[in-house]
Amino acid sequence: MTNTGLKNLDVTIAYIGGGSINWALGLMADLAADKHLAAEVRLYDIDRAAAEENARLGARFAEVSEGTPARYSVAATMEEALRGADVVVVSILPGSFSDMAEDINIPSRYGVPQAVGDTVGPGGFVRALRSIPMMMEIGRAIGQHAPDAYVCNLTNPMSVLTGALYRAFPGIKCWGECHEVTKLRRQVAWLGNRSAGEALYTHRDVEVNVLGINHFTFVDRIALAGQDMLPAYRAFAEEFQAGWVAHEPDPEDRWAQYYDDRSRVKFDLFRRFGIPAAAGDRHLVEFLPAAEYLTQPQDWDFGLTPVEFRIEDNAEKRRRRAALLAGEGQVSAKRSDEALVDQIIALKSGGSHVSNVNLPNRGQIENLPMGAIVESNAMFSGLGVTPMMAGRLPEGLAPIVNDHAARQSALLEAVAEGHHDGLLDLFRTDPLVAPLGGNEARQMFSDMVRATSKHLPDRLVKEVA
Repeated sequence: MTNTGLKNLDVTIAYIGGGSINWALGLMADLAADKHLAAEVRLYDIDRAAAEENARLGARFAEVSEGTPARYSVAATMEEALRGADVVVVSILPGSFSDMAEDINIPSRYGVPQAVGDTVGPGGFVRALRSIPMMMEIGRAIGQHAPDAYVCNLTNPMSVLTGALYRAFPGIKCWGECHEVTKLRRQVAWLGNRSAGEALYTHRDVEVNVLGINHFTFVDRIALAGQDMLPAYRAFAEEFQAGWVAHEPDPEDRWAQYYDDRSRVKFDLFRRFGIPAAAGDRHLVEFLPAAEYLTQPQDWDFGLTPVEFRIEDNAEKRRRRAALLAGEGQVSAKRSDEALVDQIIALKSGGSHVSNVNLPNRGQIENLPMGAIVESNAMFSGLGVTPMMAGRLPEGLAPIVNDHAARQSALLEAVAEGHHDGLLDLFRTDPLVAPLGGNEARQMFSDMVRATSKHLPDRLVKEVA
């Protein structure tokens, strides 16, 4: 929810990972649709050619802008991008798609399934190993060259890497941004529209109180147009316990096959814990023992997303970008689901905006560890990013979330301090790894570390693998 009436707010945005084929293009469309900001966007990427392509594409979005056209340029160095920036966006790929494939395929050979593999489980753990040093380097650079900038992290594993930015630069003004809660908000908007008999609401009209950690989020209060929607959502989950989608997808739509779900896991977790789950089913299931959901994805109507499809999808997006750069097709000033532009406007204008974001726990979630990166609502305003009191998770759920939050914090600390001897013990306590015998868990960890060794410190590889 946003409250501001100002226009033409000057803002300089440093985009680290500015060659992104996903997030960067979404930001370009959002800036083109916006009528408040006058943005200068500096794109920095280790793949300079990709950043240059995005700068050219950004110019096309500027041509269709509904407000002040954003200006895009390519920075030769991270320092050049950061110097004088008001806002820093961090969206990087930690490693390569081949690394992601190993994060999924090696555990699969040991009988450990994963739906996504980028947050928790063996895949999320090893992804964190290679990305924490990258993110800490970025955090130190921000501390040197843009210490007063607001910083939005879009990179997974969100909790660990947002924590890494704080670890590298304790004075950073950073939050982690994720759109998973949008899934529940869309459902509530659908409920409101069904009740009204017409399309009155979108997810942006829905207010929720969020508690949890990234990709394992829950809500204990829901409102729409001033009405308490929790009773209606409870009835909705009961009505559609066999599965719900707003529109039936095309059976040939592979994206829907691998990324969409029918909320059956969300509804079952609501039944079990008495609080609605908010993230997508593919993410939720990875926080729980595999036998609960992951070993029967077809029974729960969610997909295991293969890296091979991610590679195909990325190639198709690159083809579409090339076509747009060649003048084929049109770009449009169309809002994405992301809240970043709303957040920037509130920070720059003195207005206000409430979003669920990832921040260090300062007590906003009472029964999660202090200092751990948690996801809850925060107020964006001229005062900065202020966490809002969210309350407590249900007693039956809190130990599960605490276990993951503590492991994420310990993993970050071990890598940051170079205490590699404790990594295996952390790895084997994850619910997806715990059923393996000690030797199997050790061997799987060793295999995974060796597979991504080029992205890891030599000492870590020698001590672990």
